[in-house]
Amino acid sequence: MNWPYELQIGWRYTRAGRAGRRNRFISFISGVSMLGIALGVAALIIVLSVMNGFQKEVRDRMLSVIAHIEIYDAQGQALPDWHATAAHARENKQVIGAAPFIAAQALIARGDDMRGVIVRGISPPDEATVTDLAAQLKDSTLARLTPGGWGIVLGGELARNMGVKEGDKVTLAVSGGQVTPAGVIPRLKQLTVVGTFDAGHYEYDSGLALIHVDDAARLFRVDGPTGVQLRLADVHEARPVADQLALALGPQVNVRDWTRTNRNWFAAVQVEKRLMFIILTLIVAVAAFNLVSTLVMTVTDKQSDIAILRTLGASPRSIMGIFMIQGAAAGIIGTLAGVGLGLLVAFNIDVIVPAIERLLHVSFLPGSVYLISRMPSDPQSTDIVPIVVISLLLAFVATLYPSWRASRVQPAEALRYE
Repeated sequence: MNWPYELQIGWRYTRAGRAGRRNRFISFISGVSMLGIALGVAALIIVLSVMNGFQKEVRDRMLSVIAHIEIYDAQGQALPDWHATAAHARENKQVIGAAPFIAAQALIARGDDMRGVIVRGISPPDEATVTDLAAQLKDSTLARLTPGGWGIVLGGELARNMGVKEGDKVTLAVSGGQVTPAGVIPRLKQLTVVGTFDAGHYEYDSGLALIHVDDAARLFRVDGPTGVQLRLADVHEARPVADQLALALGPQVNVRDWTRTNRNWFAAVQVEKRLMFIILTLIVAVAAFNLVSTLVMTVTDKQSDIAILRTLGASPRSIMGIFMIQGAAAGIIGTLAGVGLGLLVAFNIDVIVPAIERLLHVSFLPGSVYLISRMPSDPQSTDIVPIVVISLLLAFVATLYPSWRASRVQPAEALRYE
């Protein structure tokens, strides 16, 4: 083959170890280095894929309850014409659904048990075009929310904690009550529980109550919906679309997308991912720099070979290239093996984890504690490509010093005792 001799010799040294005790030991150390790189890369891919899976699972459950974008009056009052606002928003091609809403905080009580909740007034037919949860419950639970019926739908966790079921009465206490000599008396309204929902997201299952938008307007004393919820064709376009709508609709309204609504949670997840990436990258770095010891021993063992190559006309740069190729080959093999192993586990983690649970008779995600009973995984190229690049770069850097030492070998000194 017409490959450069540096490449051929470097690859031959990578496969060395078939003869001689010392060569076998060097080959063993080289194999350990490649295995370390492979396991480090695989661990990085698996951990980040699982974190992506959990993030996607929580995000999907969150977006089954809330809209992608909310438009509400800047003064907290009713929108002058929510239909016009919705029509204006629909001019954006990304907007595929719109629904009015009223959202406010209140206290819900049953007997001596009192809890804080977010009360959201909705229009059931319109809400079904905006959230997945409403679409699922449109013809059943939400159909029982009628204007003037004073029905309420509670999150499943909230209903269980308060010990209420369908047909029970609860009392809502809202701000803006009457001022009396004894102080401010909150306005109270008794409502009938017409159903419950379980979105799989604790924050909403334990703190959200739905009523009809007309009942909410009367309860909170506003002239109509205070905002409009929007659904987008692509959930990842929420932020740019929100910015476009904010410019188009003017300063009289505020526009907020789901990434800003839950900014703290997503920021915390990103910090965790970065920290895990840094920690596991150190494992890859340790394995990559094991190549230094492998190449140093190889250079020491191949002193006579280097001297013969130099006497035959090989330049120091060529000698350096031979050992850089040897180290780079080990890094490439280890990285590719790690990517293959990591993707194999990441794409089959829903099979591997249950098998381990059955084997060890344990449950990593018990349903009584966690809302997610299976281990999710979502490998993404935006994580895998940087992992591959960093692993190869570390392996390359690890080859520089031993290769430089090999290029400084003097033929006369190396052959003196041969």
